[in-house]
Formats: sequence, structure tokens, C-alpha cells
Amino acid sequence: MRTITQERYKLLKDFGRVQKFLTETYDKETQNGYLLPQFFEYAHTHPTFNHKLTHRMGLWEENGELVGVAAYEIDIGEAFLCARKTYEFLLPEMLRYAESELSISCGAGKRLSVWITGGEINKQELLSKNGYKKLYSEPIRIFSYDKPFPDKNLPDMFTAISLEDENDYEKINSCLWKGFGHGDIPDNEIDCRIHMQSGPSFRKDLTVVIKAPDGAYACFAGMWFDRVNKYAYIEPLATIPEYRRLGLATAALTIGMKKTKSLGAEYCFGGVPEFYSSIGFETIGRRERWEKEWLAEI
Repeated sequence: MRTITQERYKLLKDFGRVQKFLTETYDKETQNGYLLPQFFEYAHTHPTFNHKLTHRMGLWEENGELVGVAAYEIDIGEAFLCARKTYEFLLPEMLRYAESELSISCGAGKRLSVWITGGEINKQELLSKNGYKKLYSEPIRIFSYDKPFPDKNLPDMFTAISLEDENDYEKINSCLWKGFGHGDIPDNEIDCRIHMQSGPSFRKDLTVVIKAPDGAYACFAGMWFDRVNKYAYIEPLATIPEYRRLGLATAALTIGMKKTKSLGAEYCFGGVPEFYSSIGFETIGRRERWEKEWLAEI
């Protein structure tokens, strides 16, 4: 008789176990419901990540082996459900757990968004059966390394470096602050930028920075490498507004992708904006957000 136990996620104890689980269960067709190990790790180092509620995430295991995870990316209100293929019978239980632990209050009721990918027919059926509606979808794009890389030279006086060459946290903060549209005057949360480089898989040598003629960081391209599953993952990518449309992001990504190809990667995950399609990324699926609201029990 099999015994499957369920427990809460313990941040310091379980992070490595979940990373290993997500790496082992990766499937290119479904992308773990897009709960990629790099996605999970990057979120844990993001300034807005809710560390205080990580105990709300759930783990399922059998004989000491992790077989299922119910997690959020940044905060409760959303959920990712990931189970080993032979344990997908746990998904209804995992959904109930997510509704109990990962939902948020909404007026007199509760609300939960569940992220899946278009190839996960079993999850689509489960969510539909339980009253969820698909409210949003976005493309999942990759650049296959069996095709030529974009040919883009940097403008005069711009240079490409890695964080091994130079790692100026204030310049990184300014680039990401402006590049993600937060305004012209960066905050002073330098510790956040230091923390974002604390993940065990973060690679300074793969992170590419384009320096402007005045020495400022004009473009920042983080790059992650999955040695087991042989793919690369971009996060984050930002160019400050005054230096856009100069090909800096294309050049930075190309440098990073060439580095990961030399390490054995076969493709690279990109983002949603059409920019990625314009430089050769192909859509291989869809990422979907399903949502439900329900009255809270009195």
C-alpha cells in the first residue's frame, strides 16, 4: 500500500529539493506548466517575492521522493501545480490545497489564478470541471540553436561585458529601474540587486551588459543555463529608453545564447513581446491563466 504525505514548503530546507524536482520533471512539450526551475529560482531572489508566505506552498512526497508541488511565483493569489507523470492523480488534491492555501480574499469570497500551458490537457479538464475559466494566454517562445544567430553589431563606443568583468550594482539598479519603466530617478535599493545574484544557478559569466559611451549600463541581459535539460533561459532583459532601437538587446541576447550553446544548450526560452519573434524566436505553445472566484465559507 503506497503512502503519500503532504507537508508545507520550508524555504531553507526545501528550495534545493524543489529545484531538483523541477529539473527532473521538465518536459519540453508542457514546460512543467511553465514552472521552470530557473523561473522558480529567479522569483525567489526578486525584490517583490513574498518570503513570508512561502509556507503556504505545498509538497507531496512518497518514500522521501518529492512527487508534487503547488507553488506561487511572486505571491499568493496564483498557483502552479506540478506533479510527476505517474502521480498526476494527485492534481485534484493539489488544486483543493491551492484553493485553501494560495487563494486571496475577493470581496465576500476567494479568488485563485492557476497557470498552465496549452499542452496540459489534463489540467485544462480539471480546471474547467472545477469552475475555472481561461482568461488570458500568451506565447511561449524559444530560439533554436540549430539556426543562425542574429547578426547585429554594436554601435560605435558601446561595449559588451559580462558581470565577471564588471559588476556595478548601482548601474544595474539604474538600468533595470529605467528599463522596466519605473521612472527616471532610480530608488536606492542596492541590496535588492545584490540579492538577485544570490541564487545557486546565477551565472555572472553568462549575464551580458552593454555599456554606453559614458559608462552607464544601457542594456542588461540575464542568462541561465539548464545543464540537465540543455536549454537556456533569459531573465531579466531590459534596455533603458534612451538607448532603445539601437540593437543592444539583440546583441546582448546573441552573446548570451552563443555562450550557452558552447556549454551544450540546444535552445533558449524568450519572452512575450514581439521583439523576440522579430529576431527569430518561434512560438512553441501558449501559457494560460485560468481563474475562479467563489464565496467564502462562513
